[in-house]
Amino acid sequence: MSTSTSDQDLTVVHVMRHGEVDNPAGVLYGRLPDYHLSELGRRMAERVAEHLAPRDITYVVASPLERAQETATPIAKAHGLDLATDERLIEAENVFQGKTFGVGDGALRKPENWKHLVNPFKPSWGEPYVDQVVRMMGALNAAKDRARGHEAVLVSHQLPIWIVRSYVERRRLWHDPRKRQCTLASLTSFTFRGDKIVSVGYSEPAIDLVPAHLHAGAKPAKGAGQGKAFGA
Repeated sequence: MSTSTSDQDLTVVHVMRHGEVDNPAGVLYGRLPDYHLSELGRRMAERVAEHLAPRDITYVVASPLERAQETATPIAKAHGLDLATDERLIEAENVFQGKTFGVGDGALRKPENWKHLVNPFKPSWGEPYVDQVVRMMGALNAAKDRARGHEAVLVSHQLPIWIVRSYVERRRLWHDPRKRQCTLASLTSFTFRGDKIVSVGYSEPAIDLVPAHLHAGAKPAKGAGQGKAFGA
């Protein structure tokens, strides 16, 4: 059966969340430097690199933060590629960065921090959701152009990945963080036909390595599934 030109013009951009981070103090590390993968996080990165090894990947790019760079390195190596960096893939800004977050001994015990929680729709504690959409869509489109007709891997962070997926799948951007479908070392895959996204998929190649408390009970937000196709 012959394949049409439009069917041949497919590009897949996988957006990966980094692996587990060495963070024994349990702080919100945000954009802070010097937060590296744990030993388990390195195993997650290697597992995903093995999973993606047979794929037609021609471009690998990561957030500038160490945990993303370390996650992307074995993927780039497996395909004989240089690892690129894109600032647009960085973690979302958060005023609680560098602190533990909670009521007991966390940042929320201090009344002066409560002002940052007044507007969950923006959100008032960090980088606006719309700004995250703009930069992440810019990174997606740049990767699509670099890998046109092939596949690309972008390594980023949970919130920006979930926000751009919600935008593409036409869901509201404000949400319950407990319902994000974006576990450690997961892949959110955007398929383009030409310049248009025609489907979104989700997979967890390293799920057996993810501590149970980080994924048990996590449910995708309404409208999100293992894969969603759009009209061509």
